[in-house]
Amino acid sequence: MTIFNKVAIVGTGLIGGSIALDIKKKKLSRRVVGVSRHASSLALAKKIGAIDLGSRDLAILKGADLVILAAPVEVILKLAPRINQIIAAECVVTDVGSTKAEIVSKLSRIFANYIGSHPLAGSEKRGVGNARTGLFKDSLCILTPVKITSALALKKVRLLWQQLGAKTVLMDPQAHDKALSFTSHLPHISAFSLMNSVPAGLFKFAASGLKDTTRLASSEAQLWADIFFTNKKNILDAVGQMERNLVLMKTAVRKNDRKKLISILKAAQKKRDKLIL
Repeated sequence: MTIFNKVAIVGTGLIGGSIALDIKKKKLSRRVVGVSRHASSLALAKKIGAIDLGSRDLAILKGADLVILAAPVEVILKLAPRINQIIAAECVVTDVGSTKAEIVSKLSRIFANYIGSHPLAGSEKRGVGNARTGLFKDSLCILTPVKITSALALKKVRLLWQQLGAKTVLMDPQAHDKALSFTSHLPHISAFSLMNSVPAGLFKFAASGLKDTTRLASSEAQLWADIFFTNKKNILDAVGQMERNLVLMKTAVRKNDRKKLISILKAAQKKRDKLIL
């Protein structure tokens, strides 16, 4: 099912590369091109069949009818005005950033046919070498239209994600950022903090518990710094909530309050059981 003539992906990493592989496999576009700062990433993307052509020059975007911005949020915000000078006004633009309020506010005013996307799929692994087909199958993709979002952008991007196997839901950008600060951003902060709390000399005693709990600490630092700074208020609120819960546990342990501690642990168990149902 061909939807597009030329899809251009800015950022041929894990997410961008996986999108490209699925677009190619499902023949959703006649051509797929990629942009990256790194020639090695483009060469690998072409080798694995994710793109037909790659370039470090944004000029390759000319003639695209869909541009997918799969770079870190700060990079997207920096490149957007330049990209707008290259693509046609009717070109549909989306991004896959993990925060939406700031990027949607700015990009909606730059591109005539823009809508924000956030596919809730991925990995702590990085680079196009870890890209794979089927990454978005049975996943959830949040679309964040605003009042000025064009019907064309919403229709085309929604169809794209559905063809990639994702269920799509519409969400206000601010509501998205608040929700994800708890369900995605806080777990990453927790993993980073926990890893930094464990003395390296004790790693030889680490079993699956520590490895499983801190998997997210292997995530890309630059990417997550951008996410934390572009969702600052919500993340600080989420961290504050976690700090309060840590204090409750710390106090129960210090006071040898077994009843209170068990109550806290059981409440967490109950919530966790609901999460995995």
